[in-house]
Amino acid sequence: MDFILTCIEHPAAANETFLLSDGEGLPNADLFRRAAAAVGVPARLVPVPTVVLEACAAVLGTRALVQRLCGSLQVDIGKARRTLGWRPPVSVDDGLRRAVQSLGARAT
Repeated sequence: MDFILTCIEHPAAANETFLLSDGEGLPNADLFRRAAAAVGVPARLVPVPTVVLEACAAVLGTRALVQRLCGSLQVDIGKARRTLGWRPPVSVDDGLRRAVQSLGARAT
């Protein structure tokens, strides 16, 4: 919502396309660890070489899934920062905590 409001108010946003993220390059393993911490459970990650995952994916016909899991998901928000002066209003950890709280509230 913060970015949408910024675009509505900022004249340089007209007819532009922007990519958004929380601004932090985060490997999947770190995301899983931080998500587990937000839920309050230990992350139980088993290191598996990418080549092993890719070989298994080739056999199972799930290459696209492994590519998404192991590939980079980083998005460059430089244009939004430069053009609009926008910064993500919430950190990854705060966002994960809020998501967990929201899910907990809905479950009760």
